Amino acid sequence: MSALPHTASDLEPAGVLRDWLARHRRVFVLTGAGCSTASGIPDYRDRNGEWKRTPPITLQALTGSDAAYRRYWARSSVGWPRFLAARPNPAHAALAELESRGPVHQVLTQNVDGLHQRAGSRRVIDLHGRLDAVVCLGCGARSGREAIQADIEAANPGWIAGPAGTAPDGDADLDDAAAEGFRPPWCEQCGGLLKPDVVFFGENVPRARVADARQALEAADAMLVAGSSLMVFSGLRFVRMAAAAGLPVAILNRGRTRGDEFATLRLDADIATTLRGALA
Repeated sequence: MSALPHTASDLEPAGVLRDWLARHRRVFVLTGAGCSTASGIPDYRDRNGEWKRTPPITLQALTGSDAAYRRYWARSSVGWPRFLAARPNPAHAALAELESRGPVHQVLTQNVDGLHQRAGSRRVIDLHGRLDAVVCLGCGARSGREAIQADIEAANPGWIAGPAGTAPDGDADLDDAAAEGFRPPWCEQCGGLLKPDVVFFGENVPRARVADARQALEAADAMLVAGSSLMVFSGLRFVRMAAAAGLPVAILNRGRTRGDEFATLRLDADIATTLRGALA
């Protein structure tokens, strides 16, 4: 594969990306948290790919103790309204427009916020699921997150969360003591544990979802990564597949990524500004 030069400091990233997109007709796009930070949803990692905060709860921890389950849902009950208030930003709008114009033929997102769809993108695979749905770990019954929020509020009329900071993916930084008097939700069908219908740490991405994404990648002539450090293998694997197939791989991200060695074009620039500018 002939490599394109990495962006020189005197070149405008949006123009470089615009030229790159013009050379391809079916671009497979992988997006990560960097696409949604401009919408007010915090990300997990810094420019070096290191954790900014304590890693998110694992499935094993969620189901391992009543205290952990209660703490998770107490934090989620505070974080959900803030998460729900997030709106698509220019990065989401630009990718929807690029799909409409033709270069983007598939978006595979690691985000769980549904903002690509709300911006108008039609061909979206939610690799890690969606936070606006809830599933029972006992019987598999599904509910909307808004309905669960209503149940939570009804079950906790006098509960006071106290100071709580905004955290990634609908979570909130909440004092452990505040969670002690919280009553978490349970499945109305079987009384089982509930979890958002997202892939937690310690879980695998459903095979059918991976197969759909692989099929879309096989139909592509290039891959663009936007706003992902690729530190999670579920996303990195698609960059490796693209490189192994000889596809040009462009990575647009603030700071280093785990997939930089596979990039034929590497842009260290603001995600929203660069994608919006690439439309001109």
